Amino acid sequence: MSELEEEYRLEYFEEEGFERKACSECGAHFWTRDHDRETCGEPPCAEYDFIENPGFDREYTLEEMREAFLSFFEENDHERIEPYPVAANRWRDDVLLTQASIYDFQPLVTSGQTPPPANPLTISQPCIRMQDIDNVGKTGRHTMAFEMMAHHAFNAREDIDDPGQYAYQGEVYWKDQTVQYCDELLESMGADIEDVTYIEDPWVGGGNAGPAIEVIYRGLELATLVFMCMEQDPDGEYELKDGNRYSYMDTYVVDTGYGLERWTWMSQGTPTVYQSIYPEMIDFLKENAGLEHSEREEEIISRASRLSGQLDIDDVDDVEAARDDIAEALEIPTEELRELLEPLESIYAIADHCRTLAYMLGDGIVPSNVGTGYLTRMVLRRTKRLCDTVGVDAPLDELVDMQAERLEYENRDTIRDIVRTEVEKYRETLERGGRRVETLAEEYAKKGEPIPTEELIELYDSHGIQPDMVEEIAEEAGAEIDVPDDFYSLVADRHDTAEALEEGGDDEDARSGDLPETEKLYYDDQQRTQFEAVVLDVFEREEGYDVVLDQTMFYPEGGGQPADTGTISTEDATVEVRDVQVEDGVIFHRTDERPGKGEFVNGQVDGPRRRQLMRQHTATHIVVHAARRVLGEHIRQAGAQKGVDSSRIDVRHYDRIGREEVKRIEHLANEMVMDNLPVTQEWPHRNEAEAEHGFDLYQGGIPPGTNIRLIQVGEDIQACGGTHVARTGDIGTIKVLNTERVQDGVERLVFAAGEAAIDSTQRKEDALYEAAETLDVTPQNVPETAARFFTEWKDRGKQIEDLTEQLAAARAGGGGGGEEVEIGETTAVVQRIDADMDELRATANALVEDGAVAVLGSGQSGAQFVVAVPDDTEVNAGEVVGELASKVGGGGGGPPDFAQGGGPNEDDLDDALEDAPDVLRQVLNA
Repeated sequence: MSELEEEYRLEYFEEEGFERKACSECGAHFWTRDHDRETCGEPPCAEYDFIENPGFDREYTLEEMREAFLSFFEENDHERIEPYPVAANRWRDDVLLTQASIYDFQPLVTSGQTPPPANPLTISQPCIRMQDIDNVGKTGRHTMAFEMMAHHAFNAREDIDDPGQYAYQGEVYWKDQTVQYCDELLESMGADIEDVTYIEDPWVGGGNAGPAIEVIYRGLELATLVFMCMEQDPDGEYELKDGNRYSYMDTYVVDTGYGLERWTWMSQGTPTVYQSIYPEMIDFLKENAGLEHSEREEEIISRASRLSGQLDIDDVDDVEAARDDIAEALEIPTEELRELLEPLESIYAIADHCRTLAYMLGDGIVPSNVGTGYLTRMVLRRTKRLCDTVGVDAPLDELVDMQAERLEYENRDTIRDIVRTEVEKYRETLERGGRRVETLAEEYAKKGEPIPTEELIELYDSHGIQPDMVEEIAEEAGAEIDVPDDFYSLVADRHDTAEALEEGGDDEDARSGDLPETEKLYYDDQQRTQFEAVVLDVFEREEGYDVVLDQTMFYPEGGGQPADTGTISTEDATVEVRDVQVEDGVIFHRTDERPGKGEFVNGQVDGPRRRQLMRQHTATHIVVHAARRVLGEHIRQAGAQKGVDSSRIDVRHYDRIGREEVKRIEHLANEMVMDNLPVTQEWPHRNEAEAEHGFDLYQGGIPPGTNIRLIQVGEDIQACGGTHVARTGDIGTIKVLNTERVQDGVERLVFAAGEAAIDSTQRKEDALYEAAETLDVTPQNVPETAARFFTEWKDRGKQIEDLTEQLAAARAGGGGGGEEVEIGETTAVVQRIDADMDELRATANALVEDGAVAVLGSGQSGAQFVVAVPDDTEVNAGEVVGELASKVGGGGGGPPDFAQGGGPNEDDLDDALEDAPDVLRQVLNA
């Protein structure tokens, strides 16, 4: 019996004559109006019962179904809100991609810290679930990219001591009303509500839990109704399916999800969901790949589609065994079914993946090796491999553009450019990675072991090598490979979470618990540097003290801006403030000496340093804005650090930033400086700010709180907690110093502002004038002169190399006085040449080309030897060098055909060379 059984006994179920039953196949509990029903109605307990027999009274397109849903809830007093981006890390730092509509409101709204944008509300939210990637194309219903239509209501208990602690109070509606809305929506579409089942399936995730209901109609899950009302609690009354205990919260949230694509599919009854949502693209891909089917084959495909829900990797242990069962049910060989369906499954996946890429790239994600960038690259490379495998030769950028056009993205040129760049990178990666696969396959073939899954994942992670390609190469090498059905889900699991926040490791985190938040005077007047305050507390550190004041003008380190420095003075003493940090709103001033608790103090911030940091911080906003204007709207901040002498900004970009682009960025930035624009701040409600400006506000991070501070510089508006100049003209000038690649997909712009920009320019000019003086030319002629000198230097180097080879050939030809000795059937030349190693090696190579063993010594820098041996000669050069080098107090070695070494005792060189014939014979006979 479910721990939450009572949670499902709704008045609505009782009023409508529902009966609670246990599925005869899987044992799940469900509610139904059909008292004769025995199964829950969900695959694999049932098959799709709407194929070629739609479950609604008319066909809907995606657009029509979305509008019908949103309008229904608007008519039921819900406010429609605009969807959020698919990159959830724009407004929260604990996840990467938006996987459900509730992600839009976590964690601030669901916890009651901030109010929702509307209550109740309705939305159709684009989502991406990487964990479904291996099911896409196979089950007929799974899509990696989808829209979750939803309605939400945010409730909070009022029978608590302080209901005002939450941003919303009271109950909007709860379980009964939610199920009733679902019933009424289905009935409005013409569904036979007698055939609808509501399966009990408690939900847990992210430390929260609650009862949940899956809505099944004709074999298809159309919606999930989640009632988030519990939180993880070691002493909680309820133990749920994840093994943890839970207790009830003060807030409780209606969290529903209606799959837009599935509702559209139900209305059309096509063999798979893909024909309903990508009809034009499916037809294009099939024609491009040359896929044609006879009437018999079309009939088999249609029958198989009704059973394809049984291929869900989350429900079956072996997908191929499940395919065997389907083939048996259809009375055809499994191989025939596979050959018929696998190309179609690839076509379906290509269409879905292209839509996923359109969402990702359209929302500004840039492919890279980390985070959302990695996931985007993984999808892109898998799509390209699927195209190659099934025979689709249309350029991938055109395929993604087809979906971007349908989704009405305005940055389609950038999307295509990114895809073309990534396809070329993938080609280069495959060329390098193929050799690694061959080596690995040979290694495991010798061991007689299959290549482990972890090795397959690492090959994909490091080299982008798809498992089917590994399989081909492994087969040639005689190695075995077993690719898991959920391979791509396993890969995604490595990257589908944001980096965990570091947990505090010392007792300092608890210091601020009993202290009030410090009043931040630097927001009231950013130009002011002097203030008065009272010492609230002093904490001793290993080195110095942390001083807490009731108010401060000192800016604490944060947002990439260093802390202010300065002094705190009492009547008796002045202490240096060398660092400032903030913890839970309390600001700690780090000093070497201890002021008295309760004392009245005067604070003085280092004014020139503060003003220079203000210039650099405002310049950071300007440089990012200019970079977006030049490089594209996909540009987003990936990190920043402001400094007194220079600052850096890391941006997400798919290509190197060229010199001409840097000059354009610099020109645009300085235009904003010369326009002397006002730099303003305001503190709007975050919902209003997000609605007006979008999530590009959070370039520098995601601030907490109901109201957020916005900094506006011309058209650029960002959420920011740092200090800024009053007008852009106060910056003086901005100079981009250099660019560099931080990692694949992230470019760094290093720049300086104000006096630092002048200083850096003068340093470069000094270097230029010094070079001009050395070359005895004007500064303008330095590049041309340097290029000419470099060309001449390379030419002379080539001439020296040619002469060295000629000299070596002459010596090898007998002009150098070397001693010739017979070693077995081979002649060896033993010779002292007091030259550098390059000449020794050239001479040795010339002798080897004439068929002789070369033993050469030089006393130019200590005692050095080079030994070279022709092919098919039974003398080991490494052993000979080792013996000779030991005679001069050193060592050496190398491969059997060429080795070098030496020692410090130059006086022993001639004796060693005299012993060389004996050493050669000794090594030969060993």
